Amino acid sequence: MLALRVVPKIYYFDTFKDFNEEFKLGKRDVLVTNEWMYKPYVEPLGIDTNVVYQEKFGMGEPSDEMIDAMAKEMAQYDFDRIIAFGGGTIVDICKVLALKVPEQSVKLFTGEVAPVREKELIVVPTTCGTGSEVTNVAIAELKSLHTKKGIAVEETYAATAVLIPESLQGLPDKVFATSSIDALIHAIESFLSPKASPFTEIFSLKAIEMIMDGYKKVIEGGCTKEARAPYLKDFCLAATYAGIAFGNAGCAAVHALSYSIGGAFHVPHGEANYQFFTEVFKMYMKKDPNGKIAQANKILADILGCDVANVYDALEDFLGKIMVKKPLKEYGMVEAQIDEFTDMTIANQQRLLNNNYVPLSREEIREIFANLY
Repeated sequence: MLALRVVPKIYYFDTFKDFNEEFKLGKRDVLVTNEWMYKPYVEPLGIDTNVVYQEKFGMGEPSDEMIDAMAKEMAQYDFDRIIAFGGGTIVDICKVLALKVPEQSVKLFTGEVAPVREKELIVVPTTCGTGSEVTNVAIAELKSLHTKKGIAVEETYAATAVLIPESLQGLPDKVFATSSIDALIHAIESFLSPKASPFTEIFSLKAIEMIMDGYKKVIEGGCTKEARAPYLKDFCLAATYAGIAFGNAGCAAVHALSYSIGGAFHVPHGEANYQFFTEVFKMYMKKDPNGKIAQANKILADILGCDVANVYDALEDFLGKIMVKKPLKEYGMVEAQIDEFTDMTIANQQRLLNNNYVPLSREEIREIFANLY
């Protein structure tokens, strides 16, 4: 069994200026970013390179329509490298744009077109959540199919991941919350995965420790940008540690179920994951309370200073200070969608469900949706 593989080279710089001094961006590059990131970090450096602003092509989570439109835009440039300087949306889109993109990118996700790597990809994440800089997973909303789906192949790995904590300074409160909780769930799901190894567990556990400890300090400081500023390096590193862990061991049912409301109601990825987090774990506990989940619960209980029997209530109370959990109906879900989302999850998310701590039947998946409705 393969115990650990980290494909991209990983670089660390304190500032974007330091990064550019080594990587020397120029006319043979396309920088894909947001204008609100370009203005403070790139523009002052006077870099002569090609720039594509992702927000021109749509807001929110990645979609095949965004990918198709951006591929046409980038076709005007003659370039060798894509620099993805942004959050999960930009990173996932650029993983696909680095391939030979057919006229309809949805065909890459459905398997109708085989992926062929065409450009070198350098990923500079600007949130502390997806860990996508070190994984080969790219997720998109497939508009024509009314679902979210992932592609995870050798060709979608970045060549290089670059960590720059400076770029996290301007994160809005909600983006910080959704991205960091996403990283926490990556760490915990990968720890429980049947594919976990002693090597991936090291990254999972360190990420859990750093994120939870960081949350304690942020909460004590009033959950402000100023309160989290001293800990941005920790959150940045923890997200990558969690990315290494789940890139090897995989995520599971929390992510699988969350794509339903993410695709239907455009719920941010980390927020969607959080809605399902503890409910999935409660179902795991009903099926096998004495396995590895008992170890995970003990770790969380020790961090929270609570009894193991109350760990999920304590965890929800703790994380609720970072982001509020809501009934699914508040996103627009109707009762008939309990069965619809159950069947959609089973049909489209086997890549994730195969990593479950214990197998979940259709009835058990439906029960999770019904309990959260």
